[in-house]
Amino acid sequence: MGEVIIEKMKLNKKFKINIDVKTYMMIIALIGIWGIFTFATGGSFLSPRNISNLFRQSVFTSVLAIGMVLVIIMGEIDLSVGSLVGLAGGIVAICDVWLELNPVLSILITLLVGALLGLWNGWWVAYKRVPSFIVTLGGYLIFRGVLVGITNGTTIGPMSNTFRYLGKGYVSPFVGLAISLVVAIYLVYYQRKTRKKKLAYGFDVLPAKFEFAKKALTILGIVIFVFVMNAYRGISVSILLLLFLAAIFFYITKNTVFGRHIYAIGGNEEAAQLSGIKIKKTMLMVFLLNGLLAAIGGILLTSRLNAASVAAGNMAELDAIASCVIGGASLSGGVGSVIGAIIGAVVMASLDNGMSLLNTPMFWQSIVKGLVLIAAVWADVSMKK
Repeated sequence: MGEVIIEKMKLNKKFKINIDVKTYMMIIALIGIWGIFTFATGGSFLSPRNISNLFRQSVFTSVLAIGMVLVIIMGEIDLSVGSLVGLAGGIVAICDVWLELNPVLSILITLLVGALLGLWNGWWVAYKRVPSFIVTLGGYLIFRGVLVGITNGTTIGPMSNTFRYLGKGYVSPFVGLAISLVVAIYLVYYQRKTRKKKLAYGFDVLPAKFEFAKKALTILGIVIFVFVMNAYRGISVSILLLLFLAAIFFYITKNTVFGRHIYAIGGNEEAAQLSGIKIKKTMLMVFLLNGLLAAIGGILLTSRLNAASVAAGNMAELDAIASCVIGGASLSGGVGSVIGAIIGAVVMASLDNGMSLLNTPMFWQSIVKGLVLIAAVWADVSMKK
């Protein structure tokens, strides 16, 4: 009864609700991009097969963007991600093809190497106070050089069946529907729980009808996504892995003390230090997680290509940074989100995919992506003003 009274009181006052404007703007922009390419390609862009391929193509950049957005929120940068992706792919291919190790052991070794190299970057930045731009630029050269050295400059493949399934496999339509049902139930439960908690502490909440509409749209989006995926071959294994990682890091950034500390450091490092936040340890952990996610990205890329090469992951760090910025992250730190970074990666993949369907020359693709990046940064600066 008390909650009902509180809610009615909230409905009778002027609301001051915080909305992630940048994320919603990017969703609208993404829908606009899809509409343009659908019209230009005569509808083939929105075919189930192409949408499935589009999301599979965006998985690699999305995984890197999740790690990169943590670094950017903290006010730092990592230019070594692409080289670390290539090195991780080379290591997992060596373990699988040359040494013929168990796939699980190969993955664990690769993840360990990625975490250690992330620690290497973080140690220099956090404890030796070397600018992250310089440290990771050095890592960009070092990791690529190590990759060429351990692979002798050769392409290593083909990968075993486990990795091919990881990179190109699909789950059955029934499994996809079951997973979507579980996710929908959890999201409804999470939104309801969050609403009750806000009401208990006297925070502003959306009116009940808008909250219901938000839940309905969320469930509708999940249902449409699953049916489109099932119309082709089902949900890709790599997409499920991305959704799992996104859920974990969304929770970390929004519901843990560690996540709050990342935002605090990026917003004002001096104030964060005076408030008792352990800056060095937090920086070290963020770079470790970024290295771990880069290793996962390397495994996924190698699995999808069915081979590792010295050119793998080349310039991938730029796509990851662009995805974060397009998704609303600020290069000055303190602003950004995991969901926004993933949306930015889907935007980048949509531009690549749509222009490829239109047989657009490669140089035009680079020009368009560069212009979109500049426009995203300009929008960020304009909103701050």
